[in-house]
Amino acid sequence: MDTNLAISAFATLGHAGRLSVFRLLMRHMPQGVRPTEIADALDLKQNTLSHHLADLERAGLIRATRQGRSIFYSVDLERAGQLVTFLVDDCCRGRPEICAHLPGAEMLSHTGQETRMFNVLFICTSNSARSIFAEALLNELGQGRFRAFSAGTIPRGVPHPRAIALLDRAGFATAALRSKDLSEFEGEGAPVMDFVFTVCDRAASEECPPWPGHPLSAHWGIPDPVKETGTEAEQALAFATAFDAMRRRIAAFVALPMAELDRISLQKRIDDIGQDANQKGISA
Repeated sequence: MDTNLAISAFATLGHAGRLSVFRLLMRHMPQGVRPTEIADALDLKQNTLSHHLADLERAGLIRATRQGRSIFYSVDLERAGQLVTFLVDDCCRGRPEICAHLPGAEMLSHTGQETRMFNVLFICTSNSARSIFAEALLNELGQGRFRAFSAGTIPRGVPHPRAIALLDRAGFATAALRSKDLSEFEGEGAPVMDFVFTVCDRAASEECPPWPGHPLSAHWGIPDPVKETGTEAEQALAFATAFDAMRRRIAAFVALPMAELDRISLQKRIDDIGQDANQKGISA
């Protein structure tokens, strides 16, 4: 990477506001985010955000894509990767004291790990429906290869009754399901996660501490069925739609050939699973 480009990028990221925008966009990758959603998540004024986005785009760190009448911003992963490489491979000469913790593809390949159990955490805001669905589905469909957990950034306290009723009717075990705070999985003694998925946009926008072990992560946003306030039939349909969308994603996830995919390939596959909302015509 050219030194002048690196200096420009580092200078741009040396501002707290611009860095927050960049980090939020990275958490949503590979999906883009509308400016209004960025402003709401970071509590920024629109004119302030516009300046931050312009500076980040000028430095080549983000890009804008128009979809219909909306503009979505996302991180330029190639430029971000060049920046990291500039630091660790060029400036630091790849010293193991610095680079050993970086999750290189050869270090974290899943080759040969098919026989072990993978820990998977699903995060949403209230941990009452979507993440509860995901936990129940993966523990059932994972056939002993996955151990699923769910948590909320602001947990409701109990799973939504409609979610439990739907799972009961579908024949899933629900006795152990509960609404949990994310802090349960951040402390000493918590299970080390292999995968972390956010299933609502608000949770994806919130900052979480780095997870031990560098788990793979992706955003699998699904509309919140709890927000449906129509008739009984419309509310039931909203929960059924969310459940079906999550079941498709879980089925695709458990079908992945873990032993044959390196870390980069696996990341691409779980990102693609999160895009099925667009493919199926569901607005996430």
